[in-house]
Amino acid sequence: MALVIGLTGSIASGKSTVSLMFDDFNIPVIDADKISREVVNPGEKAYNQIIEAFGDEILLDDKTLDRKKLGAIIFTNELKRKTLNEIVHPAVREKMLERRDEYIEAGASSVVLDIPLLFESKLTHFVDRTVVVYVDETVQLNRLMERDGYTEEEARQRINSQLTVKEKANMADAVIDNNGSKYESFQQLEKLLKEWKVI
Repeated sequence: MALVIGLTGSIASGKSTVSLMFDDFNIPVIDADKISREVVNPGEKAYNQIIEAFGDEILLDDKTLDRKKLGAIIFTNELKRKTLNEIVHPAVREKMLERRDEYIEAGASSVVLDIPLLFESKLTHFVDRTVVVYVDETVQLNRLMERDGYTEEEARQRINSQLTVKEKANMADAVIDNNGSKYESFQQLEKLLKEWKVI
């Protein structure tokens, strides 16, 4: 039986860095963020539902979604944000599970579902084990300000909109401490995958 690993972390915890490391062990990663962009491409069911709900003034000239315009609408309107999530989230889940099953049928020993809001969205039933990429809050704050050019207040707002890294770490089956170097994180991941007998 293939082991399905749910990978998560908080904003600026370095989850994407750890996600890329699974490549070195030939373990496929299904990225929820990438899929959320795919399911809103022209012709997809979710794309059509979004136009139905928001009208075609949210389209660019090439008929793709104007993400900025859509973002501006949903960040100021809770109801519209809920509407968008109710369209996009089920489509993302469906595609993630489809891909997961394809990899398992093809004989993968393990598959990773990279889901930023794994705990918040209560999706742990899709996976066998959960891994949280952890950093101290000061490291997280500094990385976010550096990476995205936010002020401290803007960075804190974004961090506070999610469960804290500590809360996530307490809920996880395993934690990768990403306060050190990339190599140290890699070593922790390798040790974990050996313990779980997927490599």
